[in-house]
Amino acid sequence: MSHPVRIGNEFLTIEISALGAEMQSLKTRDGRDWLWNGNSKYWTGRSPILFPIVGKAADDHVEINGHVFPMAQHGFARRTTFDLTASTPNMCRFELVASDVTHALYPFDFLLALDHSVDGAKLTVAAEVENRGQTDMPFGLGFHPAFLWPLPGGEGKPHQVTLDNGAEPALSRLEGGLIPPTLQDSPFKDGRLTVQHSMFEADAMIFPQGAGDGLTYGVEGGPQLHFTFENLPNLALWQKVGAPFLCIEPWHGMAAKAGAGLELAARPSTTILAPGAKARFAFTVELPA
Repeated sequence: MSHPVRIGNEFLTIEISALGAEMQSLKTRDGRDWLWNGNSKYWTGRSPILFPIVGKAADDHVEINGHVFPMAQHGFARRTTFDLTASTPNMCRFELVASDVTHALYPFDFLLALDHSVDGAKLTVAAEVENRGQTDMPFGLGFHPAFLWPLPGGEGKPHQVTLDNGAEPALSRLEGGLIPPTLQDSPFKDGRLTVQHSMFEADAMIFPQGAGDGLTYGVEGGPQLHFTFENLPNLALWQKVGAPFLCIEPWHGMAAKAGAGLELAARPSTTILAPGAKARFAFTVELPA
């Protein structure tokens, strides 16, 4: 396994692995790491990229143009080694290009590029998907970063997720890993939610729409992380129950609808990319300087 790529500036230091183009650490200049460390006791992920599906497929298969393909939860990109194609002190780009291996799972010619870049106390993680084939290409894409809970300096204090738009988006709860037909009342009140471990006994909290383009996670009057989202209309919050992390997951795509069959293009919030077209998805997180 090659060493992670390190980027940074006077405020932040980030390490990214070629496996899955996955961020491994996110440290401020005081040396504190704000990212989950991947302890296998709870969850080995840290900040995986979800492609070409977000969430689960029924029976772990998808149907594309009348053919059925195996597809593990959250797709194959997070388990695939990317190539480092650009690197400067404050940014790096990893790319995954379609191959015989990916064609056996997903029959499209694509480029998936992941950029990590820093600007002051802000980190931006951007994904670019290009359709290099001759037919329309359906896919989902999502981010799955896990941040410490409690945050450094926030020990023993309640942590909140506060939506920039002050909304109260409806909640979806997975049933057998799939999206049920009915929504539940929002746990947000005036855009605010105090997170509690018991909230995740029923798996992820998914907000299919209305959570907006930004939120703050942290402690009132204490450490906070502010997020902005680009082209990511769906949001999920998740943890392994009792684990010391919270995943803030902006997505463009979700698990399959229960009873809707295997068709990839029919999954909620699927992007259909025309031949030669590109699509960009990104999140920015600002840390305490």
